[in-house]
Amino acid sequence: MIAAAVALAALAVVLAWPVPVALARTAWPSRAPATALALWQAIALAGGLSMIGALLTFGLAPFGNTLLDATLAAVAGAAGSKRGPGLEPGGSTLWPPPISNLLALVVAGLLAAYLVANLLRTALLIERERRRHRQLVRLLSTPVPDHPNTRLINVELPVAYCLPGSPHPITVFSAGLVQLLDDVQLRAVIQHEKAHLLQHHYIVLMAFDAWHRSLPWFPTASRARTEVALLIEMLADDHARRTVDGRTLAGAIALVASGAAGGSENGTASAIDTDLASHHAHQQRARVTRLIGDAPGLSRPRQTLVLAGAIALVAVPTVLLLTPALAG
Repeated sequence: MIAAAVALAALAVVLAWPVPVALARTAWPSRAPATALALWQAIALAGGLSMIGALLTFGLAPFGNTLLDATLAAVAGAAGSKRGPGLEPGGSTLWPPPISNLLALVVAGLLAAYLVANLLRTALLIERERRRHRQLVRLLSTPVPDHPNTRLINVELPVAYCLPGSPHPITVFSAGLVQLLDDVQLRAVIQHEKAHLLQHHYIVLMAFDAWHRSLPWFPTASRARTEVALLIEMLADDHARRTVDGRTLAGAIALVASGAAGGSENGTASAIDTDLASHHAHQQRARVTRLIGDAPGLSRPRQTLVLAGAIALVAVPTVLLLTPALAG
């Protein structure tokens, strides 16, 4: 169990710093955004499993050689039993364990509870804000003829987004967007926004946002949220490109970016607003460059290799947790 704990801790450290930093610096994800998104999700899941698993296996090490046996022995010891599957003949009582092991168990439990609670809290907050936003949209917008579940808001800034929810999602765009773009560009933008709903991108973003809120100091959490947001935009671009060509979509993105920048130049932007605008500008440049560059996609063998690596990332901590003796 100690060997498994060390292996899991090492994997957690690698996934918390060098792996996400290296992946964020590579250029291939823009050529295969779906594959890259799967890899980021595997890194996040494997990192969480490794971090909690290292604490758990170390904490249970005095009680047995497998997770199940050690857990049963720990529960029996806590309940007052003096023997269990993890205790050798002639050994001492199972409970209490050494203070270092007990502390590791407490931290593992608290960390797991904290991550789950923060995910639920984030989901509830997002859903509450989304319901409020939908109510405001219904009050301040008008339906668009011949476009079901689409609303038009009377503002000059070029805006387009989708709101998930029941009984149906809503696509929202502004009068400024209609005036700025021609019919083909407008159709491209609408298809881009609808792709976020069809592919359930809001669920992925919610998970990574919750992860970042839970562990904002973790490089993997902050970098993952940024990179995943860009990959999701690229996936939506690919969906829109089934309707219009890439250069038309790139032109629409550039026009919307310039229109939004022109409408926000009031000289009173805060540091947060400036950082957010800079982030969006970087994201839009990356999308436009990709659309007009027409770079070839990642080859099928390389995509298969990346997906196999993603599966292995999740499988390794799982195997170490279920059969920790393999690490010895």
